[in-house]
Amino acid sequence: MRNIFIADDHAMVREGLKAIISNDKDLVVVGEASNGNETLRKIRACSIDVLLLDVSMPGLGFLDLLKRITNMDASSKPGKILVLTAHSEDQYAFRALKAGADGYLTKEKSPNELLKAIHKLCDGGRYVSQSFAEDMINMALDPNTEETALHHLLSDREFQIFSMLGKGTSIKAIAFPLSLNDKTISTYRTRLLKKMGMKSNADIIRYTIENNLD
Repeated sequence: MRNIFIADDHAMVREGLKAIISNDKDLVVVGEASNGNETLRKIRACSIDVLLLDVSMPGLGFLDLLKRITNMDASSKPGKILVLTAHSEDQYAFRALKAGADGYLTKEKSPNELLKAIHKLCDGGRYVSQSFAEDMINMALDPNTEETALHHLLSDREFQIFSMLGKGTSIKAIAFPLSLNDKTISTYRTRLLKKMGMKSNADIIRYTIENNLD
């Protein structure tokens, strides 16, 4: 029996995931959490084969949370981490995998693909969707494809703030969950505009939409 832990801030999503997993006799849900801090606290008390981790939970930023989990003592951290999110693969997949995730799957995928991903991770492998893998191959083989999109040049923290600005989030609303002050976020914004060759928040929002970062 493989132990699964679900970290997602939406109760209906957690219930749906539990229903899907309950159909597989080899899997059992051993716990759940609705925010980053709760996730960190609860996973230490469980033996977990695969952690299903949502990107957009309240509290600690996703990439910070992921890094904290992967840096936990081996005896208490999950065996594998599958990022399961509504965000596009272009937005977080590279960063999630680089930060320690073992798989990345969008919530639009079928229940069967979710179970396939979980089992592959349980068997020691990694998992991304076939469409994402094909996109990466096409990008690598296409001589007309730019090697690196501008947003891939941003640090994880810069990208996090850039994405929030791209959704029209105010500086104050960005600062609070990141435990930063308004002045620091304003400094990040100035740096981001310069780094991305932009002049205003409208440019950031436009870029976010055009590059499917929303």
